[in-house]
Amino acid sequence: MYVCFCAAVTDVEVRACAMAGDRSVDAVGERCEAGAGCGGCREHIAALLAATRPTEEWQELRRTA
Repeated sequence: MYVCFCAAVTDVEVRACAMAGDRSVDAVGERCEAGAGCGGCREHIAALLAATRPTEEWQELRRTA
């Protein structure tokens, strides 16, 4: 599903940004340009970041694996 129509960015791409370490809508915008146009998608991007953000415990497990 498209999250940002201005930059043609999907929810999968936003989730990938979150998993790569992006913690803010601006960081996602820098990586894939989502949220940098009209701004209508910024709330949706923020919600996806919050729902996808790996927990600190998961990140620690990933570092030690």
